Amino acid sequence: MIGLVLTIGGTIAFVVGVVLLNRGGPGYRVGRLLSVAPELTLDEAAAVARAGEQRYVRIQGRISSDEEFPDENDKPLVFRRQRLQARTDGRAWRDVDDDRVAVPFGLEARGSFLAIDVDALGEGLIVVPRVAEGTAAELPPAWADRLPALAGPTPVRLRVDQVSAVEQATAAGVPALGADGAPILGAGLGRPLIVTPLEPAAAMRILASERRGAVRLAAALLVAGLALIAVGLVAFLAGR
Repeated sequence: MIGLVLTIGGTIAFVVGVVLLNRGGPGYRVGRLLSVAPELTLDEAAAVARAGEQRYVRIQGRISSDEEFPDENDKPLVFRRQRLQARTDGRAWRDVDDDRVAVPFGLEARGSFLAIDVDALGEGLIVVPRVAEGTAAELPPAWADRLPALAGPTPVRLRVDQVSAVEQATAAGVPALGADGAPILGAGLGRPLIVTPLEPAAAMRILASERRGAVRLAAALLVAGLALIAVGLVAFLAGR
């Protein structure tokens, strides 16, 4: 009897943990896709595009562009997204202003090059964000004409995500032929284009940071659930 109760309790805890992870928003999905996508060389991914295959793959290389632009510190960039976000419901941040600057770029390795579909970059961009928080009342007057009316005490934050032209990166997506006939990596098969200059562990921490409490609770439930199931099965087999 004890074994059955422990097994059932462990199963419930495990299922709840899985549900919490699946509700972790796009970050959980992006992290899972990045970890399971099969890795190909740039030449192999280009061959997939030319063959017309629909495959979601992962590639690595050095970011390369002929049209980089400088940030305020003269650091060469290929992508910059600046978002002003507000927290009007006391919980989730929502975008109230979104500005993107990007130039064509791709990944290069051993003389091979594969373009990245810059227009498809969205939730799959994983970088260390630059964030400044405050309230709507502290915003410069220049923002007033661009934003919906926000009460003065409303929490706001400015988030900047950018990609440097001098970094190694990992990307995941579906190789295809672009409008010019050259291979390009983009979104497809219902999955986002992913680009990150971060190591896997750092990328996962960034993805989990928005829902850190829920992720920790889910992990604890998964571990506890598996432990209870194991103990329950042992007790059940022992006739308890």
